[in-house]
Amino acid sequence: RFLEQCGLGACLADDMGLGKTLQAIARLVQERAEGEGPGDYSTVEAEGCREGDAHAVAGPLAPTLLIAPTSVIGNWHKEVQKIAPQLPMLIHHGLSRSQDKADFLAQTAGQALVITSYALARRDQTLFTARDWHRVILDEAQNIKNPLAAQTKAILKLRAPHRLALTGTPVENRLIDLWSIFNFLNPGYLDTQARFRKGYEIPVQRDRDPVKTATLKRLVEPFILRRLKSDKAIIQDLPDKLEALQYCNLSKEQAALYESVVRDVERQLEDKEGIARQGLMLSTLMKLKQICNHPAQFLQDGSPFTPERSHKLQRLQEMLEEAMAEGDSVLIFSQFTEVAAALERRLRQELHYPTFYLHGGTPRAKREDMIAAFQDPEAEPAIFVLSLKAGGVGITLTKANHVFHFDRWWNPAVEDQASDRAFRIGQEKTVFVHKFVTLGTLEERISEMIEDKKAIAGAIVGNDESWLTQLDNERFKALIRLNRAAVVD
Repeated sequence: RFLEQCGLGACLADDMGLGKTLQAIARLVQERAEGEGPGDYSTVEAEGCREGDAHAVAGPLAPTLLIAPTSVIGNWHKEVQKIAPQLPMLIHHGLSRSQDKADFLAQTAGQALVITSYALARRDQTLFTARDWHRVILDEAQNIKNPLAAQTKAILKLRAPHRLALTGTPVENRLIDLWSIFNFLNPGYLDTQARFRKGYEIPVQRDRDPVKTATLKRLVEPFILRRLKSDKAIIQDLPDKLEALQYCNLSKEQAALYESVVRDVERQLEDKEGIARQGLMLSTLMKLKQICNHPAQFLQDGSPFTPERSHKLQRLQEMLEEAMAEGDSVLIFSQFTEVAAALERRLRQELHYPTFYLHGGTPRAKREDMIAAFQDPEAEPAIFVLSLKAGGVGITLTKANHVFHFDRWWNPAVEDQASDRAFRIGQEKTVFVHKFVTLGTLEERISEMIEDKKAIAGAIVGNDESWLTQLDNERFKALIRLNRAAVVD
């Protein structure tokens, strides 16, 4: 906060799961409590604008602009709603977003927070440069690691007295990544790119120069809040198991498939009764869950299992990259063997991670060999993909401290049992459990139903989705209906 008040940028570079999102939101809440929050603005012609151009004159109370990967926009939206529902917020994303400058200025006036994606920060840069911002926050700030990229150049044109970069990986590949982030935070502080390369990048990376390394560390240290899960002072303050919902959006392809299934079942539902009605409802739930995972799973046509078609897969890959970079091992659960197999294959063949895959057909001897290899303390960090039924009970995988539920079983007891493969005697680290939820779909609504009634969840849900077939037709239609506002480009 002190750095921001001095007009300097700061970098929050915590490990995954240590609260970067929470801290950023808390700062916005604190500002409003102190009377520093957004106010009303007039729109005037500003010096340097062409005649008739609108420009928002923003003082110390301008909105904060948050730029994040598309895959986490929904997560930010949900977190702000949960933690600070009093903050006025605008999501600038999707086909319905404003693309008119005057309209954009009117929409953003009085907002505490405006959230958009890196792609739109470049594509709609004439809108974002039309006003001054109180602060610009970059989530996953490594997205501007290439100083020559059009995306980076567009973000550097934004005007704001306060700048904040959130990242778990301030240096992904080369030291120039760090320079690029600092060029956003405090332009010129680390000199020009050419001089930084000559003075620090080459001596530190190539020559392992201890003096240059120490000098660079002293230069950047005052601007970086860096906390690691290995820090005993941090770990002692954390509970043994942290659970978080990871919210994702549907791609346009997923949304089209989803709506098609919903329209079809709505036509059939009125004509079905008894067992036939329950069968239709269960098959519909299964189809919609498959679509939320990935179009290729639903279509069963051998089409590519790529992150471009599923924001859930895209977000999983981003989080895995960070976890593996930290040297952590990971468990991924899915109730669908075809998804688990596709995930393991992609992680191994395309992303070259060390992987294991356990499913119901895995022979006992091979199963035991994989568990022993994964648990080996001398082995490199790895990813263990498991089908929920085969891997959810009876095994110990305490080398992992990240657990991902790619799709939900909708029974807290079953999910907790699976998570406890890592959270059990022998675990020496805090365990982070990530549960994916697709916004605007039945996944979000059922997740809310379970969270609202978690204390008595065992009494309202069974071992599968059959409890949902007890809903009447109208409630079932409301459950599965797609909220188009949650669909992103």
